[in-house]
Amino acid sequence: MSKSLYETLEVSQDASAEEIKKSYRRLARKYHPDINKEAGAEEKFKEINAAYEILSDEKKRKQYDQFGDSMFGGQNFHDFARGQGNVDLSDILDQIFREGFGGFSRFGGGGFGFGNAGFNSARNQPNLDINAQITIPFETAILGGTHNVSLQSNSYDIKIPAGVKSGETIRLRGKGNALNGQNGDLLLKVTVAPHPEYTRSEDSLTKKIDVPLKIALFGGKLEVPTLYKTITLKIPHDTKNGQRFRVKELGAFNRKSKVNGDLYLEANVVLPDSESLPKPLKSALEKYL
Repeated sequence: MSKSLYETLEVSQDASAEEIKKSYRRLARKYHPDINKEAGAEEKFKEINAAYEILSDEKKRKQYDQFGDSMFGGQNFHDFARGQGNVDLSDILDQIFREGFGGFSRFGGGGFGFGNAGFNSARNQPNLDINAQITIPFETAILGGTHNVSLQSNSYDIKIPAGVKSGETIRLRGKGNALNGQNGDLLLKVTVAPHPEYTRSEDSLTKKIDVPLKIALFGGKLEVPTLYKTITLKIPHDTKNGQRFRVKELGAFNRKSKVNGDLYLEANVVLPDSESLPKPLKSALEKYL
């Protein structure tokens, strides 16, 4: 049975209370946001505090030793904590470890894994939803499509809507934990992977394109592949490095307005190798530039 709370505090499962406290203090100093300014340090600090809050409480530790990571929907504690977003992690853990959890235990090895939010306080019923995070390709986020996710020995082909952004949540109904004929939902928080050519700002996309010096100086046409189709872009003479060209409605789809944003193509003027130029041309350039 996986018990990742001990891994979070970097102690063994048979560690004494004093050993747990000592390791907690060391890690808390290391990742305190006032000391550690690295990305992710604050989230790590919160995880360490939450793990210590459980393992330093004798009653909660016994519960966790009995059920392990099934209390977090089968996820390790790091993934569980990161999947909660801006919700107060301590409140969620208090719900999970409240009295009454012990009434649900393993039978015949089948097991029962709680969703990430513990009990529903209004009805005193377990929340069977599972929270998880997925990373999808940039192109899938813009164009939509299908993305496969493997979670807890299950594989799902998820329909991704066009225009989805990082931080949005996709709900798969009935794919959460099950108990007494009821099924929770699987809630997938989306992270969009970066793209080597495109950047996104709201519904607008930006892409750098190489423009040969000749076309930049005297004008011309360029074939430019976009996420949707290949277009022919007319480049005016005297185009400067960094100059942007707007292509309407080739940006990200906005599901509320039902329209696409725009694509901005940013010129990267490519200079030729001066050593490859004919001497007369080099002389002329040196004279007139």
